[in-house]
Amino acid sequence: MNRQDEGLRRLGRTTEYPTDYAPEVLETFQNRHPDNDYWVQFRCPEFTSLCPITGQPDFAELRIMYIPGERMVESKSLKLYLFSFRNHGDFHEDCVNIILKDLVRLMQPKYIEVTGVFTPRGGISIYPYANYGRPGTRYEALASERLSSYRGI
Repeated sequence: MNRQDEGLRRLGRTTEYPTDYAPEVLETFQNRHPDNDYWVQFRCPEFTSLCPITGQPDFAELRIMYIPGERMVESKSLKLYLFSFRNHGDFHEDCVNIILKDLVRLMQPKYIEVTGVFTPRGGISIYPYANYGRPGTRYEALASERLSSYRGI
């Protein structure tokens, strides 16, 4: 099956950029290797959001790593989704947790983690990290172990 047969609406078409937080742009496709455990990693070095207090832009490299289940996130839709935070006001920690929850809801991965490497503001760097492992599986234990042993970037 090719990707066009999977109902992807954005891949290969003219790009319409959302103007605010837009989880509805996210799309998935079938994982062709659901029985294999393997990592998929995305890095978005130009992630931006707005400070909810000052309205000033915050810049970060956003890192997403996951072990897919049956579905995988389509990369163009992920790019549009991440860009939708550009005019969205939320704290760094909120952005990372919202992204994690949206991706879990979207594709039900075996395991996923999201890290925000935010550019310092006011002399302080903030690097929020959140993860998820599918409950009742060994991935739940993996999430607990990785969170317990997390030492920052």
